[in-house]
Amino acid sequence: MPFIELDTNLPASRVPAGLEKRLCEVAATILGKPVEHMNVTVRPGLTMVLSGSTEPCTQLLISSVGVVDTAEKNRGHSASFFEFLTKELGLGQDRIIIRFYPMEPWQIGFNGTVVTFL
Repeated sequence: MPFIELDTNLPASRVPAGLEKRLCEVAATILGKPVEHMNVTVRPGLTMVLSGSTEPCTQLLISSVGVVDTAEKNRGHSASFFEFLTKELGLGQDRIIIRFYPMEPWQIGFNGTVVTFL
């Protein structure tokens, strides 16, 4: 059950319509998870500083069980997400940062319990 959070200081008017749906689909493919298990949030118009600059930027947070737990995996994930985000948002790679958070099933509550027991 991956969680994808895209924070950006781009105004909502500069975020392409339907980005959340396309991000959901591409993230499912990149991470090898079913679309039905994806959770995506897109937050435009935030006050942000990246590398000391308030120029347009974005931060992608990816939390998941089992698929973001090694440098080797995340190198591949990064390349794919960077390709997607640079095309969709028109930002250079130096204005995008990605943070990976490996999770354990007991850290995700769902359907009245935690994922461990589902």
